Amino acid sequence: MKVIIVEPPKDIEKKIAVAAKMCYSASTLSELSRKILDSDQKAFIKKIVAIGHHSVLEHVNLSFAVEGISRVLTHQLVRHRIASYSQQSQRYVRLDDTFEYITPESIRLSRRLSMKYHNLMDQIHDMYKDYLDEGIPAEDARYILPNATETKIFVTMNLRTLLHFFNVRCCNRAQWEIRAMAIEMLKQCKKLSPIIFESSGPSCIGGNCGEGEMTCGYMASVRNKFKEML
Repeated sequence: MKVIIVEPPKDIEKKIAVAAKMCYSASTLSELSRKILDSDQKAFIKKIVAIGHHSVLEHVNLSFAVEGISRVLTHQLVRHRIASYSQQSQRYVRLDDTFEYITPESIRLSRRLSMKYHNLMDQIHDMYKDYLDEGIPAEDARYILPNATETKIFVTMNLRTLLHFFNVRCCNRAQWEIRAMAIEMLKQCKKLSPIIFESSGPSCIGGNCGEGEMTCGYMASVRNKFKEML
């Protein structure tokens, strides 16, 4: 799996500070911008995030390019509706020479099951190539491709959506692949803006577990893990 932030924006905190202070000030936009530029906004931004004034976070978007993931993951990802997605098309991109797939660790650990898994993938790929060779359009041949098929996706979310995304997808109860992607995204977000994402992570970071009776039961260790994250 490879995750990168594409062309990260500059002055994230400044833009958010201007938007937030405009709500509480009679000053003009140019006056606010001057004041913010000349002062440290860390404490103010922390307060805005802490009190839940998250609408101002919607003014900043981050875009991620993600490779080496399965369609199992992307089927979950697109449930986050306040976002934009551009995914590699199986209609236009033929996979006869470039068929890759994701193998879960639980299957990889069993030699017997792993062999059956890879054999099945080989059979599917052979059938897919046969269809293409027989003139079946790629848009129809793709019907036999598995959820494990490797894909690429370009994702854009605003910071408010990202905080919610991390809240539910960094949780131990999230499916392992999308959790791994969310944690890698969060690591990069923390480097880009440690102020905004300081307390970001699963719901138990800032309070009680959001899973209720379905909790993993390891809240203390989870909190320590994310507090130690860069």
